[in-house]
Amino acid sequence: MRRISRYLPLLFVLFCGIQFASAQSAFDLNLGFGAIQDTASSTQVDQELNTCTTGDLYPPCVSTPALSGFMMGFGGDLILWKNFGLGAEVAFQPGKENYINLNASAAASGLSSESIQSRMTLFDINGIFEPVNTKKAALKLEGGIGVANLKFYESGSSSSVLGSQSQSEYFGSANHFQVHGGVGVQIYVSGNFFIRPQFDVHYVRNLTQFGRSVVTSEMVWVGYDWGHQ
Repeated sequence: MRRISRYLPLLFVLFCGIQFASAQSAFDLNLGFGAIQDTASSTQVDQELNTCTTGDLYPPCVSTPALSGFMMGFGGDLILWKNFGLGAEVAFQPGKENYINLNASAAASGLSSESIQSRMTLFDINGIFEPVNTKKAALKLEGGIGVANLKFYESGSSSSVLGSQSQSEYFGSANHFQVHGGVGVQIYVSGNFFIRPQFDVHYVRNLTQFGRSVVTSEMVWVGYDWGHQ
């Protein structure tokens, strides 16, 4: 609930756009589900996420993974000038994924396992162009700027006569400026309710935590469009 409440002001601003929608404009709110990808970095890191060299024993030097996983998102679009408009989206990983395993140093800490986990969140503000817009479907092209936020968490588990215990705490985060582009087909399945498969490309500046600065994602958005005829 805390995560959702942070973004409520954004949805409130978009919802206020309904008051300004005319017969030639439209406003929609949508919820999305999908996946995200990036390649693995060739750089190795230690338990403090500092770069290191293979063969270092302490802190142990380990490889980092590719970015992948399930994404959720929500957003809204406001079409004001015929086929042109504005929109905003937030997409995030609801679950954490392992970034590095530190089992080699877990024993020294009295743990049976230890890892650093990550979670990616993408914020976008976009311009929108709809070159095709019919009663049954619309082609959406969007592009804009935003922020990619990558949070890290330290996670560990231990076993004792009292049973198994696990812990996870915030470790740190990195914010990166990003440029976003996306294309989707909005299909109206019943009245003003729609489903929109969409492909997105994010150019994330200085994303050294993964192998490249280009992050791709595929989302399926579902929502309701006020003003579509």
